[in-house]
Amino acid sequence: MELLDGKRIILRSLTLEDAEKIEEYASDYEIAKTTLYIPHPYPKGSARDFVAKVLEAEQNGKAITFAIVSKEDYGLIGLISIGPVMEHRRGELGYWVGKPFWGKGYGTEAATMVIKYGFEILNLNRIYAAAFTSNSGSWRIMEKCGMKHEGVFRNHVVKDGKPIDITYYSILKEEHIG
Repeated sequence: MELLDGKRIILRSLTLEDAEKIEEYASDYEIAKTTLYIPHPYPKGSARDFVAKVLEAEQNGKAITFAIVSKEDYGLIGLISIGPVMEHRRGELGYWVGKPFWGKGYGTEAATMVIKYGFEILNLNRIYAAAFTSNSGSWRIMEKCGMKHEGVFRNHVVKDGKPIDITYYSILKEEHIG
């Protein structure tokens, strides 16, 4: 996988060495409550299994996942991925940023970089993303990246036994300004 170089961050391949920091961030309830697949409490030691599954999905062409790291100290900030469906030239964007880095623009910078990667390198036509309607930080990132709101799927998923509304956004290649 390529290394993507941004203004304040680098997007690089995920490694098993990232597992400790992933587990630290994912163990925070504030992170877990904003994502569908991060449980709370986060099981001790499971980040290594998570990284192994992510790397396997990459080898099988199901997703491309980047570690978001600071240029300043190369510390892990969060993760971002794109799951391409090449036959339809579309991809789903997914991300999370560690709580210490919320509200600092890192998610927007990373998402902008991966959207560009999706259009220019993967030759996708459409990139979309979803977030809990309650997760305004996530859908604001989508808006800042030029994505357009497509709608809300009511009670679309269940997290911790409760139905949750999901909001969807997308951007088309023709709408993207490189």
